[in-house]
Amino acid sequence: MTTLSLETTGLSHRFSGDAPVLSGLDLRVPERSIYGFLGPNGAGKTTTLRLVLGLLKKQQGEIRVFGKPFAENRMAILPKLGSLIESPSVYSQLTAVENLRVLQKIYRCPPDRIGHVLRLTGLADTGKKKAGRFSLGMKQRLGIAIALLNDPALLILDEPTNGLDPEGIIEMRELFRELNRQGVTLLVSSHLLAEMEKLVTHLGIIHKGQLLFQGTLETLREGRNGDDLETIFIHLTKKRA
Repeated sequence: MTTLSLETTGLSHRFSGDAPVLSGLDLRVPERSIYGFLGPNGAGKTTTLRLVLGLLKKQQGEIRVFGKPFAENRMAILPKLGSLIESPSVYSQLTAVENLRVLQKIYRCPPDRIGHVLRLTGLADTGKKKAGRFSLGMKQRLGIAIALLNDPALLILDEPTNGLDPEGIIEMRELFRELNRQGVTLLVSSHLLAEMEKLVTHLGIIHKGQLLFQGTLETLREGRNGDDLETIFIHLTKKRA
């Protein structure tokens, strides 16, 4: 039986007066997988991730993390999670090291984690440069460094390569693979389908708040005559348009 790092059952959500954003979402993220969470803009990806992290109040359904109900075990589970949702929140007047030092004290993790995550994300040489002067790509790297600071078992990333140049995207791909080899489970939301095809082991494709597919990349490709992920994705979402 597959052990799941994250599981949602019947997860549904709507914002006041609007149509449902999520309708009965059943996510299954296997332990030690790299799970790509894909869907068009407005499909419900970020809402799902916010619910999973407790950033939005759950309306209907169940969320289990590491096999335990999230709501009842939130304080025990959160220290084992790392996340980057949309734009990273950083103190613009502080350097990368200073930003991480603030959070290191809050998380109570070893001080040497700061240098470690800066090296992992390519920010070790930023010195006294303030985060407010960072490029979009550098800020994104800092957001990933923050997500890694507490050495998480489950890393949840929403568009983590946003703002990175092609070389930076390749570096992040290798970082995510290495983290996965070390036992970290990754849930990655992205619109870069070609990049996801090179990275993920499992996929969930969401459209209008409902899962169109969930499983391994190999299963998705079966019977598709060698179609790439982009072609399959377009076919699935157009069928449900």
